[in-house]
Amino acid sequence: MKNEPLLGEIVDYCRRTGIAESTFGRRAVNDGKLVQRLREGRRITTDTLERIHGFLTEQPGAVDPLPALDGPMAVSPRPARDADVRNPQGNFRFFDNRQKYLLFVNTCSEKRVIAQRVALELASIHPRPPAVRIFDAGAGDGTVLSRVVRAMHGRFPHMPFYIAAKEISLEDARLTLDKIPDRLAEHPASVMVLTNMYYSEAPWLSANSSAAATSMVWREVPLTGTTAAEFEAQITELRPFLDQSWRASISPKSGNPVYERPIAVVLYREDHRFLLDPIIPRPGRTEANFDLIIASQPYRARSSAQFKARRIIAPLARALRPGGRLIGIHSYGHDPGMEIIDALWPGENPFITNRHDILHAVKHELGSAARALNFNAYSDSRSIFRYDLETLPNEVAGSIGTSILFAAWNAAIYVGQVEDERLTEVAQSGRYLDVTREVLRQHSGLWFYDESYVISRRRD
Repeated sequence: MKNEPLLGEIVDYCRRTGIAESTFGRRAVNDGKLVQRLREGRRITTDTLERIHGFLTEQPGAVDPLPALDGPMAVSPRPARDADVRNPQGNFRFFDNRQKYLLFVNTCSEKRVIAQRVALELASIHPRPPAVRIFDAGAGDGTVLSRVVRAMHGRFPHMPFYIAAKEISLEDARLTLDKIPDRLAEHPASVMVLTNMYYSEAPWLSANSSAAATSMVWREVPLTGTTAAEFEAQITELRPFLDQSWRASISPKSGNPVYERPIAVVLYREDHRFLLDPIIPRPGRTEANFDLIIASQPYRARSSAQFKARRIIAPLARALRPGGRLIGIHSYGHDPGMEIIDALWPGENPFITNRHDILHAVKHELGSAARALNFNAYSDSRSIFRYDLETLPNEVAGSIGTSILFAAWNAAIYVGQVEDERLTEVAQSGRYLDVTREVLRQHSGLWFYDESYVISRRRD
Protein backbone atom coordinates (compact mmCIF):
# COMPACT_ATOMS: atom_id res chain seq x y z
CA MET A 1 0.00 0.00 0.00
CA LYS A 2 1.23 3.49 -0.86
CA ASN A 3 0.20 5.86 1.89
CA GLU A 4 2.48 8.70 0.80
CA PRO A 5 -0.19 10.91 -0.84
CA LEU A 6 -2.45 10.70 2.20
CA LEU A 7 0.43 11.18 4.64
CA GLY A 8 1.65 14.19 2.69
CA GLU A 9 -1.72 15.91 2.95
CA ILE A 10 -1.98 15.19 6.69
CA VAL A 11 1.56 16.35 7.44
CA ASP A 12 0.99 19.53 5.41
CA TYR A 13 -2.25 20.20 7.29
CA CYS A 14 -0.59 19.67 10.68
CA ARG A 15 2.29 21.96 9.73
CA ARG A 16 -0.01 24.79 8.60
CA THR A 17 -2.43 24.52 11.53
CA GLY A 18 0.21 23.91 14.19
CA ILE A 19 -1.31 20.75 15.67
CA ALA A 20 0.45 17.52 16.51
CA GLU A 21 -0.05 14.46 14.31
CA SER A 22 -1.48 12.53 17.24
CA THR A 23 -3.97 15.36 17.85
CA PHE A 24 -5.00 15.22 14.20
CA GLY A 25 -5.66 11.49 14.49
CA ARG A 26 -7.80 11.91 17.60
CA ARG A 27 -9.86 14.72 16.12
CA ALA A 28 -10.31 13.18 12.69
CA VAL A 29 -10.99 9.51 13.49
CA ASN A 30 -10.56 9.20 17.28
CA ASP A 31 -7.22 7.41 16.83
CA GLY A 32 -4.13 9.18 18.13
CA LYS A 33 -1.87 6.64 16.39
CA LEU A 34 -3.43 7.08 12.94
CA VAL A 35 -0.40 8.79 11.36
CA GLN A 36 2.00 6.31 12.92
CA ARG A 37 -0.02 3.41 11.53
CA LEU A 38 -0.04 4.99 8.07
CA ARG A 39 3.74 5.35 8.16
CA GLU A 40 3.98 1.66 9.04
CA GLY A 41 1.95 0.82 5.94
CA ARG A 42 -1.14 -0.27 7.85
CA ARG A 43 -4.40 -0.61 5.99
CA ILE A 44 -7.34 1.74 6.58
CA THR A 45 -10.97 1.29 5.63
CA THR A 46 -12.86 3.34 3.09
CA ASP A 47 -14.94 4.76 5.94
CA THR A 48 -11.79 5.94 7.74
CA LEU A 49 -10.57 7.62 4.57
CA GLU A 50 -13.94 9.34 4.20
CA ARG A 51 -13.74 10.63 7.76
CA ILE A 52 -10.25 12.02 7.11
CA HIS A 53 -11.58 13.67 3.93
CA GLY A 54 -14.45 15.20 5.90
CA PHE A 55 -12.19 16.52 8.66
CA LEU A 56 -9.77 18.16 6.25
CA THR A 57 -12.63 19.70 4.32
CA GLU A 58 -14.67 21.05 7.22
CA GLN A 59 -12.07 22.21 9.75
CA PRO A 60 -10.40 25.65 9.72
CA GLY A 61 -7.28 25.64 7.57
CA ALA A 62 -8.65 22.76 5.52
CA VAL A 63 -7.05 21.68 2.28
CA ASP A 64 -8.57 20.44 -0.92
CA PRO A 65 -10.04 16.92 -0.90
CA LEU A 66 -7.41 14.20 -0.84
CA PRO A 67 -6.71 12.04 -3.86
CA ALA A 68 -7.67 8.41 -3.65
CA LEU A 69 -4.95 6.07 -2.52
CA ASP A 70 -3.29 3.86 -5.11
CA GLY A 71 -1.63 0.48 -4.90
CA PRO A 72 -3.07 -2.79 -3.60
CA MET A 73 -5.19 -1.02 -1.00
CA ALA A 74 -6.54 1.59 -3.43
CA VAL A 75 -10.08 2.77 -2.80
CA SER A 76 -12.50 4.18 -5.32
CA PRO A 77 -12.40 7.97 -5.83
CA ARG A 78 -14.49 9.95 -3.43
CA PRO A 79 -17.95 10.64 -4.85
CA ALA A 80 -19.04 14.19 -5.49
CA ARG A 81 -20.21 15.92 -2.36
CA ASP A 82 -23.65 17.38 -1.74
CA ALA A 83 -24.90 20.46 -3.49
CA ASP A 84 -24.38 22.45 -0.31
CA VAL A 85 -20.64 21.70 -0.62
CA ARG A 86 -20.27 21.98 -4.40
CA ASN A 87 -21.70 25.46 -4.76
CA PRO A 88 -21.32 27.59 -1.62
CA GLN A 89 -22.42 30.79 -3.32
CA GLY A 90 -25.72 29.40 -4.63
CA ASN A 91 -26.39 27.25 -1.61
CA PHE A 92 -29.87 27.38 -0.05
CA ARG A 93 -29.57 27.22 3.72
CA PHE A 94 -32.83 26.05 5.26
CA PHE A 95 -32.75 28.30 8.33
CA ASP A 96 -30.53 31.12 7.10
CA ASN A 97 -32.81 32.78 4.54
CA ARG A 98 -34.33 35.28 6.93
CA GLN A 99 -37.25 36.71 4.95
CA LYS A 100 -38.54 33.33 3.80
CA TYR A 101 -38.03 31.86 7.24
CA LEU A 102 -39.87 34.58 9.17
CA LEU A 103 -42.80 34.58 6.77
CA PHE A 104 -42.97 30.78 6.91
CA VAL A 105 -42.97 30.45 10.72
CA ASN A 106 -45.61 33.17 11.08
CA THR A 107 -48.01 31.81 8.46
CA CYS A 108 -47.68 28.04 9.01
CA SER A 109 -48.39 25.93 12.10
CA GLU A 110 -45.22 23.82 11.89
CA LYS A 111 -43.58 25.14 15.08
CA ARG A 112 -46.69 24.54 17.17
CA VAL A 113 -47.26 21.06 15.76
CA ILE A 114 -43.59 20.07 16.20
CA ALA A 115 -43.69 21.25 19.82
CA GLN A 116 -46.75 19.07 20.42
CA ARG A 117 -44.98 16.07 18.89
CA VAL A 118 -41.83 16.66 20.95
CA ALA A 119 -43.86 17.07 24.14
CA LEU A 120 -45.15 13.51 23.73
CA GLU A 121 -41.61 12.27 24.36
CA LEU A 122 -41.64 13.74 27.87
CA ALA A 123 -43.74 10.79 29.01
CA SER A 124 -40.95 8.40 27.99
CA ILE A 125 -37.87 10.04 29.54
CA HIS A 126 -36.46 9.11 32.94
CA PRO A 127 -34.82 12.17 34.54
CA ARG A 128 -32.20 11.76 37.23
CA PRO A 129 -31.02 14.22 39.87
CA PRO A 130 -29.99 16.93 39.91
CA ALA A 131 -31.99 18.14 36.88
CA VAL A 132 -34.09 17.38 33.82
CA ARG A 133 -31.69 18.03 30.93
CA ILE A 134 -32.78 18.92 27.37
CA PHE A 135 -30.89 20.15 24.32
CA ASP A 136 -32.34 21.91 21.27
CA ALA A 137 -30.07 21.25 18.28
CA GLY A 138 -31.20 24.33 16.35
CA ALA A 139 -33.41 26.67 18.33
CA GLY A 140 -34.41 28.90 15.41
CA ASP A 141 -36.62 31.65 16.81
CA GLY A 142 -37.12 29.69 20.05
CA THR A 143 -40.81 28.90 19.49
CA VAL A 144 -40.46 25.11 19.70
CA LEU A 145 -38.14 25.28 22.70
CA SER A 146 -40.34 27.67 24.68
CA ARG A 147 -43.42 25.52 24.05
CA VAL A 148 -41.59 22.36 25.07
CA VAL A 149 -40.28 23.99 28.26
CA ARG A 150 -43.84 25.04 29.05
CA ALA A 151 -44.93 21.40 28.67
CA MET A 152 -41.98 20.30 30.83
CA HIS A 153 -43.16 22.58 33.62
CA GLY A 154 -46.56 20.93 33.46
CA ARG A 155 -45.06 17.43 33.80
CA PHE A 156 -42.11 18.20 36.12
CA PRO A 157 -43.20 21.30 38.05
CA HIS A 158 -40.79 20.84 40.98
CA MET A 159 -37.64 19.55 39.24
CA PRO A 160 -34.72 21.83 38.26
CA PHE A 161 -34.19 22.23 34.50
CA TYR A 162 -30.96 22.40 32.51
CA ILE A 163 -31.88 23.69 29.04
CA ALA A 164 -29.25 24.16 26.34
CA ALA A 165 -29.81 25.35 22.79
CA LYS A 166 -27.60 25.74 19.72
CA GLU A 167 -28.14 28.55 17.23
CA ILE A 168 -25.68 30.08 14.76
CA SER A 169 -27.84 33.05 13.74
CA LEU A 170 -27.59 36.23 15.82
CA GLU A 171 -31.16 37.22 14.95
CA ASP A 172 -32.50 33.84 16.05
CA ALA A 173 -30.42 34.02 19.23
CA ARG A 174 -32.10 37.33 20.03
CA LEU A 175 -35.57 35.92 19.33
CA THR A 176 -34.86 32.92 21.54
CA LEU A 177 -33.62 35.13 24.37
CA ASP A 178 -36.83 37.18 24.09
CA LYS A 179 -38.80 34.08 25.14
CA ILE A 180 -36.66 33.17 28.16
CA PRO A 181 -38.01 35.72 30.72
CA ASP A 182 -41.48 34.17 30.83
CA ARG A 183 -40.03 30.66 31.24
CA LEU A 184 -37.79 31.77 34.12
CA ALA A 185 -40.73 33.49 35.80
CA GLU A 186 -42.87 30.33 35.58
CA HIS A 187 -40.10 27.84 36.39
CA PRO A 188 -37.44 29.67 38.45
CA ALA A 189 -35.28 26.58 39.03
CA SER A 190 -33.90 26.69 35.48
CA VAL A 191 -30.50 27.13 33.88
CA MET A 192 -30.68 28.33 30.27
CA VAL A 193 -27.66 28.03 27.96
CA LEU A 194 -27.42 29.42 24.42
CA THR A 195 -24.43 28.64 22.20
CA ASN A 196 -23.32 28.91 18.58
CA MET A 197 -20.99 25.90 18.65
CA TYR A 198 -20.95 22.96 16.21
CA TYR A 199 -23.11 19.88 16.72
CA SER A 200 -20.07 17.91 17.87
CA GLU A 201 -19.23 20.62 20.43
CA ALA A 202 -22.44 22.24 21.66
CA PRO A 203 -23.76 19.47 23.98
CA TRP A 204 -20.48 19.57 25.92
CA LEU A 205 -19.79 23.31 25.46
CA SER A 206 -16.28 22.29 24.51
CA ALA A 207 -14.52 23.32 21.29
CA ASN A 208 -12.81 20.61 19.24
CA SER A 209 -9.77 22.69 18.33
CA SER A 210 -7.37 24.29 20.75
CA ALA A 211 -7.53 27.56 18.81
CA ALA A 212 -11.31 27.74 19.16
CA ALA A 213 -11.14 26.76 22.83
CA THR A 214 -8.66 29.55 23.50
CA SER A 215 -10.88 32.17 21.84
CA MET A 216 -14.14 30.97 23.40
CA VAL A 217 -16.42 33.62 24.93
CA TRP A 218 -18.16 32.49 28.11
CA ARG A 219 -20.78 34.80 29.66
CA GLU A 220 -22.58 33.87 32.89
CA VAL A 221 -25.62 36.04 33.62
CA PRO A 222 -27.27 35.69 37.05
CA LEU A 223 -30.57 37.53 36.71
CA THR A 224 -31.85 39.53 39.67
CA GLY A 225 -35.47 40.17 40.53
CA THR A 226 -38.56 37.97 40.43
CA THR A 227 -40.61 39.15 37.44
CA ALA A 228 -40.41 38.51 33.70
CA ALA A 229 -40.19 42.27 33.11
CA GLU A 230 -37.07 42.52 35.27
CA PHE A 231 -35.48 39.54 33.53
CA GLU A 232 -36.32 40.97 30.11
CA ALA A 233 -34.66 44.28 30.92
CA GLN A 234 -31.43 42.53 31.93
CA ILE A 235 -31.43 40.23 28.91
CA THR A 236 -32.01 43.21 26.63
CA GLU A 237 -28.83 44.77 28.03
CA LEU A 238 -26.92 41.83 26.51
CA ARG A 239 -27.55 43.00 22.95
CA PRO A 240 -24.36 45.06 22.51
CA PHE A 241 -22.37 42.10 23.83
CA LEU A 242 -24.13 39.73 21.41
CA ASP A 243 -23.58 42.10 18.48
CA GLN A 244 -19.89 42.07 19.25
CA SER A 245 -19.42 38.37 20.01
CA TRP A 246 -22.13 36.37 18.19
CA ARG A 247 -20.61 36.57 14.74
CA ALA A 248 -20.63 34.07 11.90
CA SER A 249 -19.10 33.78 8.46
CA ILE A 250 -19.58 31.47 5.49
CA SER A 251 -17.18 28.58 5.01
CA PRO A 252 -15.55 28.90 1.56
CA LYS A 253 -15.35 25.12 1.39
CA SER A 254 -18.88 24.06 2.33
CA GLY A 255 -20.96 27.23 2.15
CA ASN A 256 -22.19 26.53 5.68
CA PRO A 257 -22.26 29.27 8.32
CA VAL A 258 -19.46 28.89 10.85
CA TYR A 259 -18.79 30.85 14.01
CA GLU A 260 -15.92 33.29 14.22
CA ARG A 261 -15.58 32.57 17.95
CA PRO A 262 -17.46 29.98 19.99
CA ILE A 263 -19.73 31.53 22.58
CA ALA A 264 -21.83 30.28 25.48
CA VAL A 265 -24.32 32.44 27.38
CA VAL A 266 -25.51 30.96 30.69
CA LEU A 267 -28.60 32.47 32.33
CA TYR A 268 -30.27 31.65 35.63
CA ARG A 269 -32.02 33.39 38.51
CA GLU A 270 -29.72 34.74 41.20
CA ASP A 271 -32.25 33.91 43.92
CA HIS A 272 -31.97 30.21 42.96
CA ARG A 273 -28.18 30.05 42.62
CA PHE A 274 -27.76 27.83 45.72
CA LEU A 275 -30.21 25.22 44.37
CA LEU A 276 -28.84 25.40 40.82
CA ASP A 277 -25.14 25.37 41.66
CA PRO A 278 -24.65 21.64 40.82
CA ILE A 279 -26.04 22.12 37.30
CA ILE A 280 -24.63 25.55 36.33
CA PRO A 281 -22.01 24.77 33.65
CA ARG A 282 -18.46 26.06 34.03
CA PRO A 283 -15.74 26.30 31.39
CA GLY A 284 -14.06 22.94 31.07
CA ARG A 285 -16.52 21.29 33.47
CA THR A 286 -19.67 20.61 31.49
CA GLU A 287 -21.41 17.30 30.87
CA ALA A 288 -23.91 16.36 28.19
CA ASN A 289 -26.05 13.42 29.38
CA PHE A 290 -29.33 14.80 28.06
CA ASP A 291 -32.75 13.34 28.80
CA LEU A 292 -34.20 14.81 25.61
CA ILE A 293 -32.56 16.14 22.44
CA ILE A 294 -34.65 17.99 19.86
CA ALA A 295 -33.28 17.77 16.32
CA SER A 296 -35.96 19.63 14.36
CA GLN A 297 -34.96 20.40 10.77
CA PRO A 298 -31.24 20.42 11.64
CA TYR A 299 -29.96 19.64 8.14
CA ARG A 300 -30.51 20.42 4.50
CA ALA A 301 -32.89 17.95 2.85
CA ARG A 302 -30.62 17.37 -0.16
CA SER A 303 -27.62 16.40 1.95
CA SER A 304 -26.71 12.74 1.92
CA ALA A 305 -27.73 10.40 4.71
CA GLN A 306 -24.04 9.91 5.51
CA PHE A 307 -23.51 13.66 5.94
CA LYS A 308 -26.58 14.00 8.18
CA ALA A 309 -25.51 11.06 10.30
CA ARG A 310 -21.83 11.90 10.62
CA ARG A 311 -22.03 15.64 11.16
CA ILE A 312 -25.27 15.98 13.11
CA ILE A 313 -27.26 13.01 14.40
CA ALA A 314 -24.45 10.67 15.49
CA PRO A 315 -22.71 13.35 17.63
CA LEU A 316 -26.06 14.21 19.22
CA ALA A 317 -26.85 10.55 19.93
CA ARG A 318 -23.56 10.30 21.84
CA ALA A 319 -24.81 13.08 24.14
CA LEU A 320 -27.79 11.07 25.44
CA ARG A 321 -27.82 9.80 29.01
CA PRO A 322 -29.20 6.31 29.84
CA GLY A 323 -32.93 6.47 29.20
CA GLY A 324 -32.53 9.65 27.14
CA ARG A 325 -34.28 10.19 23.81
CA LEU A 326 -33.38 12.08 20.63
CA ILE A 327 -36.29 13.01 18.38
CA GLY A 328 -35.41 13.92 14.80
CA ILE A 329 -37.86 15.74 12.55
CA HIS A 330 -37.53 16.74 8.90
CA SER A 331 -39.70 17.46 5.86
CA TYR A 332 -41.30 14.47 4.17
CA GLY A 333 -42.92 15.76 0.97
CA HIS A 334 -45.83 14.01 -0.81
CA ASP A 335 -48.12 16.93 0.01
CA PRO A 336 -49.93 19.80 -1.79
CA GLY A 337 -46.90 22.00 -1.25
CA MET A 338 -44.84 19.68 -3.42
CA GLU A 339 -47.55 19.84 -6.10
CA ILE A 340 -46.67 23.51 -6.56
CA ILE A 341 -42.98 22.66 -6.87
CA ASP A 342 -43.60 19.78 -9.27
CA ALA A 343 -45.80 21.88 -11.53
CA LEU A 344 -42.98 24.37 -12.06
CA TRP A 345 -40.01 21.99 -11.87
CA PRO A 346 -41.27 18.56 -12.98
CA GLY A 347 -39.51 15.67 -11.30
CA GLU A 348 -38.10 17.83 -8.51
CA ASN A 349 -37.50 15.86 -5.29
CA PRO A 350 -35.53 17.63 -2.56
CA PHE A 351 -36.30 14.93 0.00
CA ILE A 352 -33.75 12.35 -1.10
CA THR A 353 -33.39 10.57 2.25
CA ASN A 354 -36.07 9.32 4.62
CA ARG A 355 -35.94 8.41 8.29
CA HIS A 356 -34.97 4.81 7.52
CA ASP A 357 -31.95 5.95 5.49
CA ILE A 358 -30.79 8.28 8.26
CA LEU A 359 -31.16 5.71 11.04
CA HIS A 360 -29.24 3.16 8.98
CA ALA A 361 -26.44 5.69 8.38
CA VAL A 362 -26.31 6.62 12.08
CA LYS A 363 -25.96 2.96 13.06
CA HIS A 364 -23.07 2.60 10.61
CA GLU A 365 -21.40 5.79 11.84
CA LEU A 366 -21.63 4.85 15.52
CA GLY A 367 -20.35 1.31 14.98
CA SER A 368 -20.22 -0.71 18.18
CA ALA A 369 -21.54 2.26 20.19
CA ALA A 370 -24.89 1.77 18.43
CA ARG A 371 -25.50 -1.37 20.51
CA ALA A 372 -26.42 0.80 23.48
CA LEU A 373 -29.12 2.60 21.48
CA ASN A 374 -32.58 1.83 20.16
CA PHE A 375 -33.48 3.13 16.70
CA ASN A 376 -37.19 3.74 16.25
CA ALA A 377 -38.51 4.60 12.80
CA TYR A 378 -42.10 3.74 13.76
CA SER A 379 -44.96 3.27 11.33
CA ASP A 380 -46.00 6.01 8.92
CA SER A 381 -49.16 6.65 10.93
CA ARG A 382 -47.07 7.51 14.00
CA SER A 383 -44.03 9.05 12.36
CA ILE A 384 -45.62 11.35 9.76
CA PHE A 385 -47.64 14.39 10.81
CA ARG A 386 -49.21 17.33 9.05
CA TYR A 387 -49.08 21.09 9.52
CA ASP A 388 -51.00 23.76 7.62
CA LEU A 389 -50.83 27.18 6.09
CA GLU A 390 -53.01 29.03 8.57
CA THR A 391 -55.83 30.86 6.80
CA LEU A 392 -59.35 32.02 7.65
CA PRO A 393 -62.12 29.66 6.47
CA ASN A 394 -63.25 31.99 3.66
CA GLU A 395 -59.83 33.09 2.42
CA VAL A 396 -59.48 30.25 -0.10
CA ALA A 397 -63.17 29.74 -0.88
CA GLY A 398 -63.65 32.63 -3.30
CA SER A 399 -61.22 35.07 -4.78
CA ILE A 400 -57.86 34.34 -3.20
CA GLY A 401 -56.05 37.44 -2.02
CA THR A 402 -52.52 38.32 -3.07
CA SER A 403 -51.18 38.04 0.48
CA ILE A 404 -52.42 34.44 0.80
CA LEU A 405 -50.93 33.57 -2.58
CA PHE A 406 -47.54 34.97 -1.61
CA ALA A 407 -47.64 33.23 1.78
CA ALA A 408 -48.50 29.90 0.15
CA TRP A 409 -45.85 30.31 -2.52
CA ASN A 410 -43.23 31.25 0.08
CA ALA A 411 -44.09 28.22 2.21
CA ALA A 412 -43.82 25.88 -0.79
CA ILE A 413 -40.42 27.12 -1.97
CA TYR A 414 -39.11 27.35 1.59
CA VAL A 415 -40.00 23.77 2.46
CA GLY A 416 -38.88 22.64 -0.99
CA GLN A 417 -35.60 24.51 -0.53
CA VAL A 418 -35.54 26.05 -3.99
CA GLU A 419 -32.47 28.17 -4.77
CA ASP A 420 -32.89 31.88 -5.52
CA GLU A 421 -31.38 31.57 -8.98
CA ARG A 422 -34.19 29.24 -10.04
CA LEU A 423 -36.83 31.44 -8.43
CA THR A 424 -35.77 34.37 -10.59
CA GLU A 425 -36.60 32.43 -13.74
CA VAL A 426 -40.18 31.51 -12.77
CA ALA A 427 -40.89 34.91 -11.19
CA GLN A 428 -40.42 36.65 -14.53
CA SER A 429 -43.32 34.76 -16.11
CA GLY A 430 -45.76 35.14 -13.22
CA ARG A 431 -46.99 31.59 -13.75
CA TYR A 432 -46.05 30.62 -10.19
CA LEU A 433 -49.03 32.58 -8.81
CA ASP A 434 -51.43 30.80 -11.15
CA VAL A 435 -50.05 27.41 -10.08
CA THR A 436 -50.28 28.33 -6.41
CA ARG A 437 -53.85 29.56 -6.78
CA GLU A 438 -54.86 26.35 -8.55
CA VAL A 439 -53.41 24.13 -5.81
CA LEU A 440 -55.05 26.20 -3.07
CA ARG A 441 -58.45 25.92 -4.72
CA GLN A 442 -58.08 22.21 -5.46
CA HIS A 443 -57.32 21.36 -1.81
CA SER A 444 -59.17 24.25 -0.14
CA GLY A 445 -55.92 25.17 1.56
CA LEU A 446 -52.30 24.11 1.75
CA TRP A 447 -50.49 21.71 4.05
CA PHE A 448 -47.19 19.91 4.40
CA TYR A 449 -45.89 16.70 5.99
CA ASP A 450 -42.97 16.16 8.35
CA GLU A 451 -41.66 12.80 9.48
CA SER A 452 -40.06 11.93 12.80
CA TYR A 453 -37.86 9.24 14.31
CA VAL A 454 -36.48 8.54 17.77
CA ILE A 455 -33.09 7.31 18.96
CA SER A 456 -33.05 6.31 22.62
CA ARG A 457 -30.27 5.15 24.88
CA ARG A 458 -30.99 2.03 26.86
CA ARG A 459 -31.39 2.44 30.60
CA ASP A 460 -28.78 1.05 32.98
